[in-house]
Amino acid sequence: MLQTEIERIFDEAPPAYTPEHHRVFQQFKDALNSGSVRAAEPDAARANGWRVNVWVKKGILLGFRMGTIVDMSVDATRQPFFDKATYPVKSLSASSGVRIVPGGSSIRDGCFVGKGVTCMPPMYINVGAYVDDGTLVDSNALVGSCAQIGKKSHISAGAQIGGVLEPVGAMPVIIEDEVLVGGNCGVYEGTVVKRRAVLGTGTILNRSTPVYDLVTGSVHTANDSEPLVIPENAVVVAGARAISQGRGKDWNLSLYTPVIVKYRDAKTDAKVQLEDLLR
Repeated sequence: MLQTEIERIFDEAPPAYTPEHHRVFQQFKDALNSGSVRAAEPDAARANGWRVNVWVKKGILLGFRMGTIVDMSVDATRQPFFDKATYPVKSLSASSGVRIVPGGSSIRDGCFVGKGVTCMPPMYINVGAYVDDGTLVDSNALVGSCAQIGKKSHISAGAQIGGVLEPVGAMPVIIEDEVLVGGNCGVYEGTVVKRRAVLGTGTILNRSTPVYDLVTGSVHTANDSEPLVIPENAVVVAGARAISQGRGKDWNLSLYTPVIVKYRDAKTDAKVQLEDLLR
């Protein structure tokens, strides 16, 4: 079984990696590329709807451990590139159904990129990521290692979907179906953004920052066992809250906080719809 072999090689590191070890790793990477294994996957039994596949993260880390630095330059004089032999650029063709617009984008091997995904230059998708069908990854956007992006989402220009590869048990960032991540947003530290949520321009989400819901009167936070979860259909914008004591109060300072100002309605849908013509 692939999982058993990956965990054995990871946990009992050999003095040298044999062709058989590389064969197992290639089989694992093929599974990542096809989407048949994922760093995290939906799980209705979990409170946040997702579970981490620790062994998959071990396999990704194993690739870095096994790989040697090789010359990956197309033109070694004008533009040299050197990286791990185990993680070259992902192999794609016109039949893959992925639209990669010319201009400096890169997709690392060992990630799933679905049919109809559009990649606007320059953008980067790292190993272990899963980008589902019909999503747009816009210019200067990052989809970090192991991040999971749903169908027909929009990762806008300058947005960063953080990578969470280590520790192996940590939840990666999850962006579910039909989510709009606005320009210059940052989503980090295993945050889960549920289906059809909208993150307004410049919104930052992480484990340390509570999200205030003006609609329901609740406050969404992470804890030791659960990540920050943004509810389905929530519209989140960057906000601030006043410091209520000490020098912060004396100096009239405020702290950044994301705020849920509404939940999606027909007016929101009309503003954020990603036209099929763009795909």
